[in-house]
Amino acid sequence: MAAAQALIQAELPPEHATTLHSSIPAMRESSFSDLIEAEHARIGSGAIKEPGTGIDLSRYEALDAPERGDTDAWRSTLQQAYTSAEYLRGREANLGLLETYGKNAWLIGNSQLEDELRSLERDVEAAKLELEAIEQARRAAQSNVAGEMHGLEETWRSGVGRMIEAQAAGERLRQEILERRRQGAV
Repeated sequence: MAAAQALIQAELPPEHATTLHSSIPAMRESSFSDLIEAEHARIGSGAIKEPGTGIDLSRYEALDAPERGDTDAWRSTLQQAYTSAEYLRGREANLGLLETYGKNAWLIGNSQLEDELRSLERDVEAAKLELEAIEQARRAAQSNVAGEMHGLEETWRSGVGRMIEAQAAGERLRQEILERRRQGAV
């Protein structure tokens, strides 16, 4: 393994770790916003940052221990410490990978992540189009049967109306029969 690694290293030009891969485009000229330019000028002049401006760096400072017995404060402080530790662990791993494999591998990894993101965005767009097609088909199906549903509803209403009329007529007839029996019994 060591011999193979030595042969590979011998074949590589000495500047391979510091030069970009030929498929990676040249770096664009940086253009910063006026706010960033003003901050660069402030840093360059050595001026002190005004309190309350810029990024709050207090989240990166060591946390103070809360008072004894304050369980909620301890829980909050512990949660912040876990979050900070996880961020630093990930940052350390990424910097280690960058140091081990060089910036080209990092840039290629970013490119692969961008390709994956584009693929996922295409999938989301396809799912949206499919959802719109299904929605249009549903609306078309509903509009196609709207007349039939309206006709069925009218038939149902008229049937219910006739049933109520028949029940009312039956009740009147029953009342007449009862009335005649009473008159005949007397």
